[in-house]
Amino acid sequence: MEQLRNGLKGISEEEIEDILYDYEEHFDIGLSKGKTEEEIAKELGNPRNISKTYRASATITTAENNPSPGNLFKAILAAMALGFFNLVIVLGPFIAIVGLLFALYAISVGFIIGGVGSFFGTIAAPFLPYRINVGMHPITSISFGIGLTALGVLIMIGSFYLTKLLYQGTIKYLRWNIDIIKR
Repeated sequence: MEQLRNGLKGISEEEIEDILYDYEEHFDIGLSKGKTEEEIAKELGNPRNISKTYRASATITTAENNPSPGNLFKAILAAMALGFFNLVIVLGPFIAIVGLLFALYAISVGFIIGGVGSFFGTIAAPFLPYRINVGMHPITSISFGIGLTALGVLIMIGSFYLTKLLYQGTIKYLRWNIDIIKR
């Protein structure tokens, strides 16, 4: 019980007391059934692993209640600390999805910059000392710039929604992962 208490540092005192009460209850029930403390402790598992699981769960709850990239990162690290399996299962897909999301943001910024450049470049072209003939009517070029900018803005808005969805999905996945480990 002392190992479990020491492993739960960082969790609120109220939660620690609830967890310890539950485990004391397990011991009381086991002792009333004629089991030894060693047998009960063996059934419950390693206190270090138990405390890691509870700390990870508390970190995920914090990320759920206070959404921020830092809290999400802490929750992912806490889940990875539960074992090598989680390192591969949690971190690999998360990095791939975040990479795709960053690519969407980069594409949207590129479209916005290209569209704005096309729009203002066409408007400023008559006033420049040199002329480049692109073979496109100015209205077509301006329309292309507006369309490209609008497409970039739409992709950016979609990326914001996907970021929110990724955050919520990651929290649900981590919660599911922790629930499986607890069982």
